[in-house]
Amino acid sequence: MPAHRSTILDANTYRADTPTGDETGELIERRRRVLGPAYRLFYRRPVHLVRGAGVHLFDADGTEYLDVYNNVASVGHAHPRVAERIARQTATLNTHTRYLAEPILDYAEDLLATMPAELDQVMFTCTGSEANDLALRIARAASGGRGIIITEEAYHGNTDLVTGISPALGSGVPLGPDVWTVPAPDSYHAGPEGAAAGFTAAVEGALAEMAERGVRPAALIVDTIFSSDGVYASPTGLLTGAVSAVRAAGGLFIADEVQPGFARTGTSFWGFGRHGVIPDVVTMGKPMGNGYPVAAVVARADVLATFAAQVPYFNTFGGTDAAIAAAQAVLDIIREEGLQQNAARVGAYFRAQLGELQDRHATIGDVRGDGLFIGLELVTDPLSKTPDGRLAGQTVDALLRHHILTSVCGPHGSVLKLRPPLPFAAHDVDRFTETLDLVLREVSA
Repeated sequence: MPAHRSTILDANTYRADTPTGDETGELIERRRRVLGPAYRLFYRRPVHLVRGAGVHLFDADGTEYLDVYNNVASVGHAHPRVAERIARQTATLNTHTRYLAEPILDYAEDLLATMPAELDQVMFTCTGSEANDLALRIARAASGGRGIIITEEAYHGNTDLVTGISPALGSGVPLGPDVWTVPAPDSYHAGPEGAAAGFTAAVEGALAEMAERGVRPAALIVDTIFSSDGVYASPTGLLTGAVSAVRAAGGLFIADEVQPGFARTGTSFWGFGRHGVIPDVVTMGKPMGNGYPVAAVVARADVLATFAAQVPYFNTFGGTDAAIAAAQAVLDIIREEGLQQNAARVGAYFRAQLGELQDRHATIGDVRGDGLFIGLELVTDPLSKTPDGRLAGQTVDALLRHHILTSVCGPHGSVLKLRPPLPFAAHDVDRFTETLDLVLREVSA
């Protein structure tokens, strides 16, 4: 295990001392030789995937796996409409944003229509990391401040600037200057009211420390379902007090929607919508193009004005014709296939079924989340609520043996992160919960 352990990359990972089959071992060695040691593989016995379709993935032997983890393919793996639109566009024109084009304007208007009216301008990037990097620069220009507040296990990307606000990458990646961390709103241990009040108090405390040190705040940035921290969705409205405190001190609120956005939480198209707050800046990525690299920053025009006056923005591949084609296809599919409604309906059923499992397994401490973004916390016992990362790791590996893919999150790696593609159906829930029931009996025996 690396000396500087990352909670998001090293909790469910291949270890070099784990024996594998000959072909798998050869691929691992070839990968190590040409890609280098910084990369990580999922699972103690890595999976060689070659094809995807909907909520299923297939390995080199033709074995089918139920995908309960990959939100990047938000409308389903290899969706034919997304693939067709990308192919058609690349066969026609694929260039950058310094020429006039209508599709990017059509998409921008369509995207903004999913947001509160105050959020009225969009800038395109290639990745969520770039979007968060740009958002921080915009916030610092608009506020005149430098201080950034994040949660203790946050992950916001991999540029130099945003690795400095991503403590989940581990101690080998130091926090940037003028960055303050606060605990995530842990509703399992603190209760819903305690989580909201505690989060507000923690942000107010960080602001007070900034004031003492003469640092002006620039922004509070959170993933609005706190996915790397362990998935915390309740109570709704938990962000209100913290956002008000940051704004009163002169800072902005950045909603990182890379993971919870695009209808995943079911009750709202965007994660922030559940909490009754309107961000100053919104970032998005991963699911936006169903695997095609497209991302964006949305903000109020007055927030963008100062940055725009100082910096002429250009991104060669941000907002290309093919990227916009992919993004437009995703928005169209979400609406036409009713995927937000599906996330709400199937997600509620999923949590109910997991709740029934919780009644039978004392090691299931908590089931939380919204829509098709669920955290299931495994514990040593329900009274102490002690997180059990070892059990979670064993459970993930056992699920893999039963051809179900998922992973873990949280500071102890004790939370199963259940985040399937949006077309996930009730029969997929049944398959997962029946298998999890079996697996928990196996690993607890």
